Amino acid sequence: MSAPAAASLVSVEDLHTFYGKSHILHGVTLHVGKGEVVGLLGRNGVGKSTTLKSIMGLVQPTKGAVTLESQPIAGLPPHKLARMGIGYVPEDRRIFKLLTVMENLRTGLDRAGVTEARKKELLDKVFAYFPVLGERRDQAGGTLSGGEQQMLAIARAMMLEPKIILLDEPTEGLMPRMVSQIREIIGVLHKEGVAILLVEQNVPMTLEASQRVYIMEKGAIRHHAASKELNVNDPVIQEYLGV
Repeated sequence: MSAPAAASLVSVEDLHTFYGKSHILHGVTLHVGKGEVVGLLGRNGVGKSTTLKSIMGLVQPTKGAVTLESQPIAGLPPHKLARMGIGYVPEDRRIFKLLTVMENLRTGLDRAGVTEARKKELLDKVFAYFPVLGERRDQAGGTLSGGEQQMLAIARAMMLEPKIILLDEPTEGLMPRMVSQIREIIGVLHKEGVAILLVEQNVPMTLEASQRVYIMEKGAIRHHAASKELNVNDPVIQEYLGV
C-alpha cells in the first residue's frame, strides 16, 4: 500500500498488536500526510481504536514500525509523543470531570516554552471555535453535556498545538447538531494544517471530512481509496460496513 502524495507525517508499517494472547492487529499499514484528514472505517471490534492506541504508545505493538516525520516512535511513552506533536482524543473523552473547563484546558497549556501571550492566543482561538466552552469556563467538566465534553476533549488536544490529532469516535452518541459542529471543527483544523486520523462509525461524515479512507476488517486494512471515489452505497462500503 503506497503512501499518499502529501509528505508523510505519520506512517504505520506492518503493525501487529496483541492484548494478552489475542492477536488484534494483523500487519496494519497506513499513512497520514501533513495536514491531511484520513478516515479509518470498520465495524466495531476490528481494531480501529487499537490502531490509534498503538500509535499513541498506550499499547505496545509486538511487531512493525510507527514513525512521526520519519522518526521512529514505537515504544515511546504517550507524554513524550504528546510533546512531539501527537494529540489524542479517546472514545471516552477522558476529561477531568471534577476540574473546570478552564482547568482542563490548562493541563495542555501549562508546559515549558509557552508564553502567557501565546496561552491567551490559544484560549481565545478555542473559545472562538467553541463559544459554549467560553461561556462555561468556570463550570466543572463533568456537568457538561456529552457533546460539550467532546468539544472540551478536542479543545484540550488543540492546546498542545499538535501536528496530528488522533480522533476516536468523536460523534458517537451525539445529537445531529453536535455532529455538525464536530464536522465543522475537523474542517477548521484541516484548514490550519493539522492532520487528523479519524476513527468513526458515521460513514457519510467521514467521507465528507476526509481526503482518503482506510477500511479495516479483522485487524487488517482491506481497502484504501480517495474519499471522493466512495459513497455510502458503494459495494466496498456495503461489504465491510453494511451501511
